[in-house]
Amino acid sequence: MSHGAAVEARLAALLGVLLTSTGRRPAEELVRQLTDLYGEGLARIVAVLREHRPDLLAAVAADDLVTGLLALHDLHPHDVATRVRRALAGLGGDAGYLGGDGGVVRLWLDGGCASVSRSAVEAVVRDAAPEITRVEFVTAFHRIGMGPPPDRAGRVP
Repeated sequence: MSHGAAVEARLAALLGVLLTSTGRRPAEELVRQLTDLYGEGLARIVAVLREHRPDLLAAVAADDLVTGLLALHDLHPHDVATRVRRALAGLGGDAGYLGGDGGVVRLWLDGGCASVSRSAVEAVVRDAAPEITRVEFVTAFHRIGMGPPPDRAGRVP
């Protein structure tokens, strides 16, 4: 487990304890205020980098931990579609982005290729865009030139 993942796990555990204790309201307010403070700091850093060093902003945003923080504060320099497409490209063309809205992304997965599983694709996509709430796989997708998909009985029309 990476240091960032370990910290995230520890934070989740601590928040769970705080939110179930009698001090829940002050704990929630404390977390909200700290999150807002760090978000404002990140926003200022991103603004300076965007203006003076967009190349450096892209390099910083490529870091897995930083990507999550920027996405949490809606500051990532690339939109969800761009990040998802880049992440899927790293899988070697076995999956593709079909679209998304409201935190849901729709993907196709090459059914004939066993080199990548749905869970692996979903993990890569969630790492690239942690603000995603759901990943949907569209199974009726077929590539142009391969002919129509078979019907329910397995017959090709």
